[in-house]
Amino acid sequence: MPTDSALRDAFTPTGRLRASINLGNPILAGIDPATGAPCGVSVDLAGAFAQQLGVPLELVAFDTAAKSVQAVTDEQADIGFFAIDPARGAGIAFTAPYLLIEGCYLVRDASPLQANEEVDAGGRSVVVGQGSAYDLFLTRELKQATLVRAPSSPAVVETFLASGSDVAAGVKQQLQAEAQRLGGLRLLGGRFMVIQQAMGLPKGRGPAAAAALAGFVESVKASGFVAEALARHGVAGASVAPAAPLSPR
Repeated sequence: MPTDSALRDAFTPTGRLRASINLGNPILAGIDPATGAPCGVSVDLAGAFAQQLGVPLELVAFDTAAKSVQAVTDEQADIGFFAIDPARGAGIAFTAPYLLIEGCYLVRDASPLQANEEVDAGGRSVVVGQGSAYDLFLTRELKQATLVRAPSSPAVVETFLASGSDVAAGVKQQLQAEAQRLGGLRLLGGRFMVIQQAMGLPKGRGPAAAAALAGFVESVKASGFVAEALARHGVAGASVAPAAPLSPR
C-alpha cells in the first residue's frame, strides 16, 4: 500500500495510529494472560496496518462493541474492528468484511424451542449484549419476542441464567464454550445471522483514507494474513470473508 504524508496524517492526527479494540468479542481479541496486554486477530491487523503506514501503534481497548464504535465515531480512535451494521454507518466508513462470524441462539436443555424460527413469539425473552451487532440486528428483526440487554456480550449467558430468560443470542463459539462449561444448555441448530466483521475509520478522514484501509483489508485476505492470524490464535468457527467485488470503473 503506497503511503504519503497526507494519507499518513489522515490516519494519525496524534502521530500514532490509535486502534479501537473490542475485548467483548473473543473471536477478535482478548487479554494475553502472560503480559496483560490485548492480543488477537484484530490486534495483529492493527499492528500490520501501523507497520504499513510507518507509524507507532496505540491500542485503545474497550469491553463492549458499543464503546469501541463510539471511540471511532468520536475520533478518539483512528481505526476499529466492527460488525457492519447500518446503525453504525453514520459516522464510520466501513471496509468490506475480513471475517464472517455466525450468530446463534442458546437455550436450556429443557426448553421446548428446537428451531431459530420459533424464537420470535409473544412472551419470549432474548438476551443480547447491549450495543452489539446482535442487539442491533434483533432490535430490527424481532417483532414479538422481548429483548433483554446484558451489559456486555461476555455477560450474556450469566444474564440469561440470572433473569430466567428464554434465549441467549451471540457469537456461536462463545455460547458453545459456555454451554460446555456450565452444562444443561444447548445451541439451536443453524444460525440466525452472519456477522460481517470489517475495519472502519471516521468518515471525516476522507475518501482517500477510506480507500487505503479498504485496500489493506483486501490485501491481508488475499495474502493469507487473516487466515494465519485465526490459526495462530486458535480461533475456530470464523471464516475469512471472500474478496470484495471490484468497483466499476
